Amino acid sequence: MAGGIGVGVAMCFVALLVVGTYSAAAGLVGGGGGGAVALAKGAVPAKYQPLVQKWGNLCPAINPALLAAQLYQESGWNPRAQSPAAAQGIAQFIPGTWASHGVDGDKDGDRDVWDPSDAIPSAASYDCELAGYVKKVPGDPTDNMLAAYNAGAYRVIKSGGVPAIAETQNYVKIIRTLGKSFARPVGRVRPSQQAAGAIYFAQKKLGTKYLWGGNGTPEQGGRFDCSGLTQAAYRTVDIELPRVANDQYNAGPHPSRDELLPGDLVFFSDDLTNSRAIHHVGLYVGGGYMINAPYTGAVIRFDKIDTPDYFGATRVTKDGAAALPTAQPAA
Repeated sequence: MAGGIGVGVAMCFVALLVVGTYSAAAGLVGGGGGGAVALAKGAVPAKYQPLVQKWGNLCPAINPALLAAQLYQESGWNPRAQSPAAAQGIAQFIPGTWASHGVDGDKDGDRDVWDPSDAIPSAASYDCELAGYVKKVPGDPTDNMLAAYNAGAYRVIKSGGVPAIAETQNYVKIIRTLGKSFARPVGRVRPSQQAAGAIYFAQKKLGTKYLWGGNGTPEQGGRFDCSGLTQAAYRTVDIELPRVANDQYNAGPHPSRDELLPGDLVFFSDDLTNSRAIHHVGLYVGGGYMINAPYTGAVIRFDKIDTPDYFGATRVTKDGAAALPTAQPAA
């Protein structure tokens, strides 16, 4: 068994780590902090990161992480995305809006909705234009800008803030929450209160044979693959994660390697600059180890996380998971 820890001592090992989770939580509950917003490592694909970093600072109402959250929500970074409503490109502009608000971001003489070098600057420019329309409205200027993006500036002005429209209020919450998963933390990330429950589920699966595509159903003999296991573990504490590992990465903020706590998801990628290239996920339990559903022919077991393809970690939050898009526009 890889990792050097036998299943026979698993219960004691995990019990000590879970106690450590709550001890750490007691010490960190007041953590946080302010500061300039930078992008989390690899959260934005490397080819788009300079554009998001530059244009995300276009006006005070936006920042790079917020712009990244909007683009991910709209298209999942797919520059050829097209919705049933004819929204187009990485920023999902409908033709009429693009005609009025598209900009030539790369100064090559055209405005191409399918070119991220134009579409990403246009998304930022449109956000800032909306922020200007509602700048005198009471309340948080970024919330008002996002509300204007969803419901129109007139409704925000008439309502004196985010209007009492469920869809609009939900959109504002989703983008503000999702933005946290694209931002590089500037202080200690708050501990997860659900971590112990997720670990409790996963440790009961130690020794179970791996199944590619496994969701743990009776028809599958209760077997899992990597993201199936983490999804099922967090489902037991009423958090619904996406099914795919690279989407699970955006379910919360990202603690650094030396700030990991039991219950964090740990990720592994073929491209250490791009979270969309993540190919594997495990459930961290402390001491440099994770509960891991590794590959066909192996069993769920403890493994070390420090490998050359280690990408980073996510501290799952209920709001973070709920903010993730359930489907992306087709290419």
